Amino acid sequence: MLLLSGLLLAWGAAPGLAGAQQAAKPAALELAVLGSGGPGAGGRASSSYLALIDGVPRLLIDAGSGAFTRLGEAKLSLAQTDIVLLTHLHADHAAELPGLFKARAVSSGAPIVFKVYGPDGSPGGSGGAYFPSTSRFVDLLFGAKGAFAYLKDFAAPITVEPHDIHASAVNPRAILSQAGLVVSAVAGHHGDAPAIIYRIDYAGKSITFSGDIDPGGLPALRRIATGTDLLVFNCVVLDPPGSAETLYSLHTPPHAIGQVAEAAGVHSLLLSHLSPSTELNADAVLQSIRQSYRGPARMAEDGLRLRP
Repeated sequence: MLLLSGLLLAWGAAPGLAGAQQAAKPAALELAVLGSGGPGAGGRASSSYLALIDGVPRLLIDAGSGAFTRLGEAKLSLAQTDIVLLTHLHADHAAELPGLFKARAVSSGAPIVFKVYGPDGSPGGSGGAYFPSTSRFVDLLFGAKGAFAYLKDFAAPITVEPHDIHASAVNPRAILSQAGLVVSAVAGHHGDAPAIIYRIDYAGKSITFSGDIDPGGLPALRRIATGTDLLVFNCVVLDPPGSAETLYSLHTPPHAIGQVAEAAGVHSLLLSHLSPSTELNADAVLQSIRQSYRGPARMAEDGLRLRP
């Protein structure tokens, strides 16, 4: 029981009777995990999170498959969710966006303005895949001739404002600032897919999202995550040679996750976007990370809620 209480305290959960007093006043910043898995059908939804501001879900970070179902299970409302942060445009991070937008539309008849942030595109060619910019992606989905054009006024008037972020920017910069909420971004590195790392700051608390990132993106991650209260790091591969060689050009192994988290002074670490191998070998993954990182670290689960 003492161990459990210690873990709850370390992760910001309200202990014992003190929770009743805290329940009247929601946390300034809170994370809800809608999806903690990857592209495989392993029983988890793919990457998706909600950031709650003063108890209200305001920001959607990625929209992987299954997030729609997990949203219903969490009994959270999207009625005031108007900011979307896409780390990159792989299907397991963006495929659920139409369903979640429709869920938002039917929750209120009032006009909705979505601010959608994500990477700019890549031209493809020379062995690299083509990726549209976020603005083009949004137009293909919700534009006048988009696949889901009907959603524009299906249940509520919807306006989508896309914002392309240069996926080569090496220094973090604020991309949104309103009423004390600040969102910063910097380019990540995920093979040939343009990718963005995000940090959310509000009321003295912060959460940083790595997105899918290979070792080439770690210097930028260290800069944006310095001193962050919670780092959500995608954990797909085992330490070499435990995973397929090609995966190391796309993802960061556990020992490097621990090193960068310690170097950045991260207060706590949440491992998400889990693959079957990292889930099956969770103890070994955490042990490798703890060789360098001294803060609390744990694996994510769908439905998990944390206060950084």
